[in-house]
Amino acid sequence: MRSDHALHDKAPRWLKWLAFGGLGFLHFPILVIFLYAFNVEESAYSFPLKGFTLRWIHETFARPDVLSAIWLSVKIASLATLVALALGTMAAAALYRRHFLGKEAITLMLILPIALPGIITGIALLSAFRLADVPPSFWTIAIGHATFCVVVVYNNVIARFRRTSYSLIEASMDLGADGFQTFRYVVLPQIATALLAGGILAFALSFDEIIVTTFTAGTEVTLPIWLLNQLTRPRDVPITNVVAMIVMLITMVPIFAAYSLTRGTEDVAGSGK
Repeated sequence: MRSDHALHDKAPRWLKWLAFGGLGFLHFPILVIFLYAFNVEESAYSFPLKGFTLRWIHETFARPDVLSAIWLSVKIASLATLVALALGTMAAAALYRRHFLGKEAITLMLILPIALPGIITGIALLSAFRLADVPPSFWTIAIGHATFCVVVVYNNVIARFRRTSYSLIEASMDLGADGFQTFRYVVLPQIATALLAGGILAFALSFDEIIVTTFTAGTEVTLPIWLLNQLTRPRDVPITNVVAMIVMLITMVPIFAAYSLTRGTEDVAGSGK
């Protein structure tokens, strides 16, 4: 059987160039933002660049509104990630081996918040909070973010569960371990990287979420909402470029970290392969 590397070598050259061209087209605007975050010129996107400066980075981190928005986004993303880790792991553990009436419906409800357009999820959350007489606040944003972050954790963990042999759990029980000991010494080591990758992706997803946040934030200003408000302030373009760069870095780094953690983990110890 041919390896993936051999199949990759057989790909036509034109197809490779198309793939690289598509990636370049998608990432070129990001490169422009990065370049103009260090541009000496204070006006909008003048070309060519007038020089290189770190002035805008210093000014960005000297602004209380930017620091407040960053800190709020970090707190919300952290809380949403913790909730998603707990709920997503429990849902995966309950569903991966059990077959019962309504299982597919539960799976569908878990996936819906991230599958539906963000505006639908946002309106649904806003309506639910209003029916419950809950005013928009930090907590409503965190709850809203957790609804779609659960899906990321659930997908990672249930995929790992399916690649883990259930005989390991049975052996632990035969040796006299209780449920907590089995989870701590057998299950958790098997799903640890999946949990970490799911948590990292959930954090990145929550950190730059804008649509759901708009419906659940009230007067709170997260970093994406701050960026949205900056569109009406052309004089702050350099600061906006720096903040956009920060958002992209905070989002990209966790994604690459999650990829590195899960790469090469298709075969899990004890899976019988």
